[in-house]
Amino acid sequence: MAPSRQATGVSRLRAWATGSRIRIALLVLVALFFLIQLVPYGHSHDNPPVTQAVTWDSPRTEQLFTDACGACHSNLTDWPWDSYVAPASWLVQRDVDEGRGILNVSEWDRPQAGAEEAGEAVTEGEMPPLQYKIMHSSARLSDSERQELADGLTRTFQQDPPGP
Repeated sequence: MAPSRQATGVSRLRAWATGSRIRIALLVLVALFFLIQLVPYGHSHDNPPVTQAVTWDSPRTEQLFTDACGACHSNLTDWPWDSYVAPASWLVQRDVDEGRGILNVSEWDRPQAGAEEAGEAVTEGEMPPLQYKIMHSSARLSDSERQELADGLTRTFQQDPPGP
């Protein structure tokens, strides 16, 4: 038995309405994406001047630190493309602000709250954080590199403690 014309019309109407809801939802999401770009947080990619740099115990420690930690724990941040697009820009800005607030090797003339625990944070795998390692392959340290960095940080910060 063939479907009636009326039944076919109702099916088409339902399909159109369902598709229309999906299209409207997508348009709303796209509009929200563009609107959140107007939120000012995460757009100022400042790299304040280096007031006093740490004196590293070795070039290897400096390289490991730069690759795995330097983007958030120095004033030499290389801002990636995703740091210009919200909501990723908000997360990147927050991570850099927090990182610099805890330990900043570009401002070694002031106290550094995180200097004493830096090696331990690296050894225990707390640093670098997962979200950073996902986007930056150079931050994915092997066990031996993690230990090498932790030991180098300990030596560095003992030889050249931060300012008063």
